[in-house]
Amino acid sequence: MPSQANSALPPSFQLEQYRIEQQLSLGGFSIVYLATDAEGNAVAIKEYLPNSLALRKNGEIEPQVTEEHQAAFRYGMKCFFEEGRSLAKLLHPNVVRVLNFFRANGTVYMVMQFERGRTLQDFIHRNKGHIKERFIRGVFTRLLNGLREVHAHKLLHLDIKPSNIYLRNDGTPVLLDFGAARQTLASDTPMLKPMYTPGFAPPEQFNDREHLGPWSDIYSTGASMYACLAGSAPQRSDERIKKDLMEPATKRWAGQYSTHLLETIDWCLELDPLNRPQSVYALQKALLTRSRHVAPPPPSTFLGKMSVKLRALIGRS
Repeated sequence: MPSQANSALPPSFQLEQYRIEQQLSLGGFSIVYLATDAEGNAVAIKEYLPNSLALRKNGEIEPQVTEEHQAAFRYGMKCFFEEGRSLAKLLHPNVVRVLNFFRANGTVYMVMQFERGRTLQDFIHRNKGHIKERFIRGVFTRLLNGLREVHAHKLLHLDIKPSNIYLRNDGTPVLLDFGAARQTLASDTPMLKPMYTPGFAPPEQFNDREHLGPWSDIYSTGASMYACLAGSAPQRSDERIKKDLMEPATKRWAGQYSTHLLETIDWCLELDPLNRPQSVYALQKALLTRSRHVAPPPPSTFLGKMSVKLRALIGRS
C-alpha cells in the first residue's frame, strides 16, 4: 500500500476550464486546490486521491493505482462523483455550493464556490476560553438551517467538526467537506482506514452504520459546540462507551453559560442515538429557546420514516 503523501498538481496547471493557483489542503482522501475559472472567479477544487489506494509522484499528472486496488479506487470514484451530483442540487447559503464535477487525469474533481473567511477551528484557537454564548447560538442556529436542507435531501454530512465549519468574513457559517462518500468507501473497502474524526464522530459511526441518521450529525454538532467551550474536542465516543470520562457541559461550565445551553450540548452528546434530538428542527428549537426551564423532550421511542429512508440511502450509496 502506498504510504507517502501524494503530490499535488502544480501551480498554473490547466484542469479543464480551470487554472490551478495553489494547494489549499492535503488529506488522506483528497487534495483541495484554489483555482480560477475561465472568467477569473476563484473556486475551490477537490481532487479524489485516497493515498492508501493511489500514488502520484512529483511531476506526474495521473495517479498510479495497482491492480490490487483498482476495484476499490473505481468504487470510491463512483461514490465521490455521486456525492458531487447530490451536493450540486443543494442551494443554501449555509452549505458549500458545488458548481461542477467532472472526470479527468484518471480521477474525479468537485468544483466548489471559494469562500473567504476562516474556519471555526481557527476562531476557537484564537479565542480559546473567551467565546460568548451569543456567538455559539448564532453560528449554530444558522448552520443548522443548512444541515436541515442537507437532511431534507436525504443526505447525511457525517463529518461535522470545527474545521469543516467555515465563517465567512461577515460571520455567516458555511458547512464544508461532506464525509458521506468517505464513509461508504471505508465501510465497504477493508484496506481503507475509517474516515471519521475522533472526538466528533458519534459511536454508531465507528461500528454501527445501520443506526446512522440525522442524530449522528447532531452528535457531531454537539461535539463542535462543546469544543467552542473547551478549546478542543471532547473524549472520543468509542472510548466513552468503555469508560466515560467526559465531564458534562452542565458541570464543567456551570455558571459561565446558561444552564439551558449546557443542557442542550449534553443532550446532543448522549451516547444512545435515541436519547439525542432526533431532528435538526428539534435542536434548533432548543437553541432558539433561552429559558433554562425548558427541558429537552423525552427520548424518542421510534426512528421515524425519514430516518429509515436516510439509513437505507446510506446503505445503498
